[in-house]
Formats: sequence, structure tokens, C-alpha cells
Amino acid sequence: QPRCADGLGPRGAFVCGLRARDGWSRRSRPFTEGFCVELQGRSHLSAGLVLRWFQGHLQRCLGAVRYRLQERCRVSLSACPGHPPTLHILPCSDYVCCHISMAVRLIPAIPLGDALYLTALPPPGPAAPEALWSLNASRQEQRLLSWLKEQAPASSCHLKCLQILKGLRDLRGQGLEEPFCSQWGRALSSYILKTALFSLLLQGPLEAWDERFLEERLEDLVLYLRDCLRKQVLMDFFLGNTTIPEAVALPRFLKEATPVNLLAAFDGPTLDLVAFQLISTWIQAPHVIRMYSSPRYLRAVPAP
Repeated sequence: QPRCADGLGPRGAFVCGLRARDGWSRRSRPFTEGFCVELQGRSHLSAGLVLRWFQGHLQRCLGAVRYRLQERCRVSLSACPGHPPTLHILPCSDYVCCHISMAVRLIPAIPLGDALYLTALPPPGPAAPEALWSLNASRQEQRLLSWLKEQAPASSCHLKCLQILKGLRDLRGQGLEEPFCSQWGRALSSYILKTALFSLLLQGPLEAWDERFLEERLEDLVLYLRDCLRKQVLMDFFLGNTTIPEAVALPRFLKEATPVNLLAAFDGPTLDLVAFQLISTWIQAPHVIRMYSSPRYLRAVPAP
């Protein structure tokens, strides 16, 4: 039984309570001890315990898979703290052009129906309850993008704007020191950038997103995001949003959900600093690209 974890963690987190017949927990003690935690007097499925179990099984399965695929590709698994396990695949080929690795995040999930999932992601902080799950609405994102593709000009630049802004965020992060570097990445996460883009797109008109207006629309996106950071408000695009077009079919679960402010977990001074740094990055974009694209600023990828 999924429900919003109000007051238990960051806004938009969910918990998954177990509903079972009387005596089920006693008969299924190995399951409850291995996968459940007590929360407010009830038994809940623990995302942290499920994720650790999942990673253990991945390690055991990898040995068999690696042996069978050793002539075609090299397969390895990395599990950095705070990140889901990632499968790295490197093809074995005599052609240089085929030496392109693939990284696939492997995340256990609970299906809720209507192409919605609760996903077990590492907790955002050491004090966060292990029972917290994240809602994954990637199928709904695809429906929205398909609708936008039909409505927007054939040469629409909205996805290109998102890619450029992500690139500027990552380059700027190369020159920031901790702890602000981590705060910068969380406050401008890919989901927050996508949410800002979707919100701006629906303000219309979509004809204004033709590729010849790329620079203007990119600046609009930066300024819109700056205003959201200063106001400390950016509502989740799918949870309880009544402005989504009817053509983008949304499950009832999303329509009736409580609206969630994605920036509620951040304090005002941090968001003000992120907003200032964002505008500075935009103004100095050519310098940032030249400066932080040099090899000495590129961070090494963690070894599998």
C-alpha cells in the first residue's frame, strides 16, 4: 500500500506499507526480518534492505554472465555509495569505433500499475529512513514528450535546450568546491531541470521553440529556473498537476496526489547561491566551456 511519506523524509518520497492477514508476519519471519522495517507501529517494505539484497544477487549473477559473454564484451559492476548499482558493458572488437562502453543503472522497483513504479534508490542522507521509496513516472514523461513532438514545430529546440543546460551545469560543477558542489548538483538535478522545462513549455506558445530561437528559449529557461530558485518553489510536474493536457493520459494516482515542491528540502541561502551561480554560468558560458572542458578539470570515472 503506497502512500506519501509526509513528515518522514523529503517531499515526494513514498513508503510502502504491508497489508496481510493476521499472523502472516510470524509465519513469514525470514521475509519480514530481511526486507521490512517498523515505522509508526506498522511494518513497511524497506528500500534500503531491498537494495542491499538486490546488489548481492547482482554480484553472484555477474560471475555466470561474465563467463558466457567474455568473447563478446567485458562486463563489470560498480556500486558507489549514494548511487544505484551500475552495469558497465564494453564490447570486444577489433574496430575502434565499436569500443563504446554502455552504463546501465539497475534499480529494483515495485509496479503500481499504469506504468508507475516505486524505485529503491539510496537514501538522500544518513538520517533518512530506510523505508523511503521514490516514484518513477518515466512512462508519463515519454507520453508528454510524444505529445510535445506532435504539437511543437518539427525543428523544436526544447530537448536541445535541456541538453545544453545539463552540460553547463556539469561543467560549472567541475570548478566548485564541496559542500556547495553537491548542493549545486542536487538543486539542479536532471529531474528539476526537466520539470522547469516542462513547466515553461506549457506556458506556450510552442511555435516560439523553433530552433532559430534557440538562444532566446535557453535564456528563458535559465531565467525561469533562477526565479524558481529565488522563490524556493518548483512544483513537481506530475504529482497533483491540473494543467497537464488531457491528451497526456495520467493515472488517477498522479492526478489525486498532493502537489510537491521539489525545492522544499533546500534552505533559502543555498538556493540563492545556486541562483546566483546559475546566472553567472549563463553570462560566462563561453568562458566556462573553454575553462572546464580542459583535461585537467575532467574528473576520473570511478573504477568498477
